Amino acid sequence: MEAWRRQLADPVSAFPVTKAGPAHIATLKTFDPPLAALEGRQFRGAERRGKRLLFPTGDGELVLLVHLMTAGRLKFLQAGEAGPKAPAFKVEFAGGAKLVLTENARKKRAGVWLLTPEAAAAELAHLGPEALGLDAERLGEILRRESRRLHALLRDQRSIAGIGRAWANEILHTARLSPYQLSTDLDDEEVERLVAAINEELARGLELRERGADDKKTYRVHNRLGQPCHVCGMPLAQVDFEEHTIYYCPDCQTGGRVLKDRRLSRLLR
Repeated sequence: MEAWRRQLADPVSAFPVTKAGPAHIATLKTFDPPLAALEGRQFRGAERRGKRLLFPTGDGELVLLVHLMTAGRLKFLQAGEAGPKAPAFKVEFAGGAKLVLTENARKKRAGVWLLTPEAAAAELAHLGPEALGLDAERLGEILRRESRRLHALLRDQRSIAGIGRAWANEILHTARLSPYQLSTDLDDEEVERLVAAINEELARGLELRERGADDKKTYRVHNRLGQPCHVCGMPLAQVDFEEHTIYYCPDCQTGGRVLKDRRLSRLLR
């Protein structure tokens, strides 16, 4: 998200909006103010809060909020550049450039909101502190609030904002911690390892994304079932937990133990 924000900040603020929309019925989450209220206004740039991108108008009256979820993609198209025939949402600028949102998934989960600054602040109020830049003291406080599996806690935007399932996999591997380990069981040294891994992995990912790296070149653990661990060489494993598939190294993270699937066991209770 941060790489996208940096990439989009200058282009979206260069020219005023000439047309906002149309938007897929499942994508647009608000109706008042209408999208037409953006027309004639100019974005101040691009901002980010957690996994959400924000495009405030220069007059301070409106904020376009975009949540890409898992399959959403944003692209800035220069004037004359070919784009998708039916994007989930688009904004057209004076001069012919466009900002388009696509979602290559059967179920449309990405969302677009047009809000006042006050409504945008309320929409984001539930988010926890930003993951990048977190220190050990604050992380320790978050971990000890309640007993949670680490992978689930890292993905919970109310606890820590900005980490998705893929980066939770990368972070826990670097920290040498089991995805199933309970947050309240971590000692001080493990908390230090975890906060270092959060900042190290997110900084690594940001650098790679800014250089144009795709998922295959960015992720070293996520979605690499059966491939050798880049640290020890053991084949990477996967396990289902809640509604997510977790990737991990049995040697680096679980002492050689293969984790049991918690999705099926939950359904059979």
